Amino acid sequence: MQRRLTTRQALEMILSEVNPCDSDAEDIELQPDSDSDLSDLSSDEETAPQPKKRARLGTDLTETAKDGTVWREEQVGTRLPFTPIKAYAADGEPTAKARKSILSRLQSFLCFITLDMLHSIQEWTIQHAQEMEHVHWFMALPELMAFIAIVILRGLTKVPSLRDCWSANLGNPHIIGTMPRNRFQDIMRHLRFDDRSTRSDRAKTDKFAAISSVWGSFVTNCITSYNPGLHITVDEQLFPSKTRCCFLQYIATKPDKFGIKFWVACDLKSKYICNVLPYLGKDPSRPSGERLSENVVMRLMEPFLDMGRNVTTDNFFTSLSLAHKLLSRKTTILGTVNKIRREIPQSARHTDRNEFTTQVCCRSFVVLCLCVSNF
Repeated sequence: MQRRLTTRQALEMILSEVNPCDSDAEDIELQPDSDSDLSDLSSDEETAPQPKKRARLGTDLTETAKDGTVWREEQVGTRLPFTPIKAYAADGEPTAKARKSILSRLQSFLCFITLDMLHSIQEWTIQHAQEMEHVHWFMALPELMAFIAIVILRGLTKVPSLRDCWSANLGNPHIIGTMPRNRFQDIMRHLRFDDRSTRSDRAKTDKFAAISSVWGSFVTNCITSYNPGLHITVDEQLFPSKTRCCFLQYIATKPDKFGIKFWVACDLKSKYICNVLPYLGKDPSRPSGERLSENVVMRLMEPFLDMGRNVTTDNFFTSLSLAHKLLSRKTTILGTVNKIRREIPQSARHTDRNEFTTQVCCRSFVVLCLCVSNF
């Protein structure tokens, strides 16, 4: 029976057979094993690389992105290399003109839908009805205002069907007492917001020609009636519709898949619509090379720039070039950043979601939130 040798005994036996003349003049030392056997490491454990810690970008280290943007990490508490923009101090409030003219709910409504706008809608609706019906058809101005009031009430009551608004069980008593259902449907069928006889000529340069006149007045009134506070948010809103038009959008992620998309800027606290733009497809007036997202933000924020406000966006809008444009107009930006953008450093593209959020975004927002210039 063959006797099993310990590790120490096997090494001593091998060394005793070695010819000293064959050695490289190096002493061979044996580490004594207090327990009798030496612990052996597997080949995997011997060759496996040690885990490396993620290198931090110090103040003397930089990283260059694909578009040439140079990034440098700044320690918390470090003095900024520029003078911060003085933040807008006032809260959102109605303008002096609006406060002076609004003394009731009706006057508040007329602040946005003015009498001139109502007269225009009345004229064009009557014109269309008489052309279609070939009879004398008339709609008084109070009747038009009652029609708009019912449209607003329908949005508040959430009744799914138009017929149900006048039903005995589901109907709203205020709607029932304001206007008969047949008259409401008659006005809705003929309702127009422009002169139909000149629409074809205007549509050659304005895709929104069917409503652009009234729409432009409404947006102007929204801008001039309220001063937003420090924080303004910019996002998109899909208005549900299946009307046939060249700029109808289909967005699968929205609850209502079809509709007209609007770009909206809102005051953060009051949720007031400060400015709004319809998306009509490719805009020939947009400068070549300028991103759609940057063009949208700059157009929406134009009435509120140069005052120290901040705009909050999602990763569709946020970019370094947009931050620089806003910085030149004394406006800051806060928003999530898409890591596939060319200005994001390469180290941010190969990290997991949590690491990217906690580390790389902190470096990115040194520029995007504070609008630091290129180093």
